[in-house]
Amino acid sequence: MRAELTGAGLALVLLLGIATSAAAQAASAPPATRTLRLGIGLAPESPQGKAVAEFAARLDRYAKGTLRIELQASGKAGNDVTMVKALQEGRLEMTAPDSSTLATMEKSFSAINYPFTFLNEAEADAILDGEWGQRLLARLPQHGLIGLTYWENGFRQMTNSRRPLAATADFEGVRMRTMQNPMLVDSFNRLGFAAVPMPFTQVYEALRTNAVDGQENPLPTILTSRFYEVQKYLTLSKHVYSAHVLLVSQKVWNELTTDQQLAMRTAAAESRGYERRVSREGSEAALAELKAKGMVVTAIPRADAERIRNRLRDVFDKYNADIGAATMVELYVALGQMRTAQAAASPAIAKAGAAQK
Repeated sequence: MRAELTGAGLALVLLLGIATSAAAQAASAPPATRTLRLGIGLAPESPQGKAVAEFAARLDRYAKGTLRIELQASGKAGNDVTMVKALQEGRLEMTAPDSSTLATMEKSFSAINYPFTFLNEAEADAILDGEWGQRLLARLPQHGLIGLTYWENGFRQMTNSRRPLAATADFEGVRMRTMQNPMLVDSFNRLGFAAVPMPFTQVYEALRTNAVDGQENPLPTILTSRFYEVQKYLTLSKHVYSAHVLLVSQKVWNELTTDQQLAMRTAAAESRGYERRVSREGSEAALAELKAKGMVVTAIPRADAERIRNRLRDVFDKYNADIGAATMVELYVALGQMRTAQAAASPAIAKAGAAQK
């Protein structure tokens, strides 16, 4: 005999059917996409802006469409200081400030910007991508930030509207805008400049109105920011190597799945080489274009750079103690080992080249 469904039994069957159908629809629906706003101070066409586009494309692929990057360039989301604070408070998802911005909360980041520390880009790459640089990134979570990787801002060069800066005597009294980093402010003052710390977003107007005489930035930034319109003299000083740090708000990071976090780290690591290549190619092209636009170009020889660095020993001593002796010793030891290895390899390379002739 066939059993008849009671009213209650029929209702249960209908509810189970509805639940099963809803679950099937949910399983077949595409995953939701989350938009992460990434603020930068530079223009979209800068190496930093191009790197964001590269990072975004890779992240879209690795996160399978669940994460999307919205670029907010040219200071739209604020300056480096205010954007970092917005990340800490969860009001902005990502940014890529100059590493000097982080020195106010984690003093070790000042060491990256010590004047005349890195001889070339290869040294900076090796230090930042190695244990020393990664230890700095590992300290950021206690400040509400996740550091994904280092991008290049580049060697900083000086511009001004008063005169060529061919010797230290020329520095005297030049009102030079600097990054908002106490060590750099002290360094420029010690060399005779009148240092004026200022957010990057205010620099062009300050130069145009002669509130400051000069500024210092990598060549692509000088070009894309049109500083040549309000500055006549360019000094190739390579006085500081400058890096950007790609950051995520820790509050946002904790809301991501493990797969999304892995996608973020993978996309960031892969974008690093692209960004550095674009930055270095951009520096060569920018120098040629700045010359074509009429800037008067001089250079500080390496021997003079060493003398300038010696004048800053008291500043370095102050900040070495502030940062911590161990951090600075590790940096100098790593650089020393690298240079020793390169020097030892140079004769062998030269001999091999001679043998091929």
